[in-house]
Amino acid sequence: MFDNPTAESALTRTDIKFSARNVQVFYGDNHAIKDVDVDLQDKTVTAFIGPSGCGKSTFLRCLNRMNDTIDICRVKGDIRLDGEDIYDRKVDPVQLRAKVGMVFQKPNPFPKSIYDNVAYGPRIHGLAKTKAELDEIVEKSLRRAALWNEAKDRLNAPGTGLSGGQQQRLCIARAVATAPEVLLMDEPCSALDPIATAQVEELIDELRQNYSVVIVTHSMQQAARVSQKTAFFHLGHLVEFGETGQIFTNPSDERTESYITGRIG
Repeated sequence: MFDNPTAESALTRTDIKFSARNVQVFYGDNHAIKDVDVDLQDKTVTAFIGPSGCGKSTFLRCLNRMNDTIDICRVKGDIRLDGEDIYDRKVDPVQLRAKVGMVFQKPNPFPKSIYDNVAYGPRIHGLAKTKAELDEIVEKSLRRAALWNEAKDRLNAPGTGLSGGQQQRLCIARAVATAPEVLLMDEPCSALDPIATAQVEELIDELRQNYSVVIVTHSMQQAARVSQKTAFFHLGHLVEFGETGQIFTNPSDERTESYITGRIG
């Protein structure tokens, strides 16, 4: 396709949002993540799959330095967002997390109104100069999270009064309100019923038009439905990474095949 090999590598570089090299994570003496090398593409959904305790959530939390909040946790190696080392001393983790939003396993709306949940991030990061600008950010974020029609007439009602699926979409709206470039999702549907899960999955597919999305999931069916790339973790190692279809139909590593066919996990 390319006559000029440097043109190909330049294209590949601009397509990469996160690159990780030789990443190690320790909890005290426990070596939880070992030698992980991976490149995560922009405007792509990447799924992390693997048995419980294999390191997928630990590695996800490296990408926005959430592991910094755990005293006994040490992260080594090189992780870059758009070519910049996110563990450089000059990087402010709070600013990083505005750029790399996160949605957790259990919906965790703040004990505030629906409006204030979404407005919280833009307020602390100074993203709106006027009330009208803040109103616009809140509406746009709720629309992006497919929650505007259900919430527009009750913006002053508490976010905790929404259903589980609506609360999770509120948390997604809160995450996108700071105009992030990446969205990390740690098992975002595990506490939801099948209908709410389907709504969030549909939303994930829409979000990748604007964001790089990384999702940890215990459901292989979900990974197959929502992602374009899949990474399989086992015992702290990134065993295999590639196109989702290929990982699920023709994995190159026996451990991946054993996991997908249910022999391990």
